Amino acid sequence: MAMRTPLKTVRYLGSAKEGSDHFWKQRITAVSNFFLVIFLVWLVASLVGADYATVKQKLANPLIALGLLGLVLSGTIHMRLGMQTIIEDYVHEEGLKIAALMLNTFFAIFIALVSIFSVLKLSFGV
Repeated sequence: MAMRTPLKTVRYLGSAKEGSDHFWKQRITAVSNFFLVIFLVWLVASLVGADYATVKQKLANPLIALGLLGLVLSGTIHMRLGMQTIIEDYVHEEGLKIAALMLNTFFAIFIALVSIFSVLKLSFGV
C-alpha cells in the first residue's frame, strides 16, 4: 500500500521538495548554454580581425544583444545551480553551508548584473 497522496505523486518532488525541479532547471540551462555558446563562437569567429567600428556595429544589433543576454542569464543560472549542488554535497557544517549558499546566490546575481550592464552598454553604444 502506497503512503503517497495523489498530489504528492503528481508533483514528485521528493524529500527535499525541489529535487526534480533543480534537476530539470540544470538540464534545460545546459541545453540552452550549448546552443548559445555555439552562437558566441560564431560571433567571435565572425569578428576576428574586424576593426572597432565593425565590432561596435555588430554588437549594436538587437538580435546579437538578445543572444548574449540569453547566454548571460542561462549561464549564471546554470552556474548558481551547479555550485549549489556542490555546496550542499560537500559543506557539512550547517552555518557555513547557509553562508556559502547565500554568497553563491549573491555572486551569481552580481555576475549577471555586471554582464547584462556590459551587453546593454555595448548594444546601445554608450
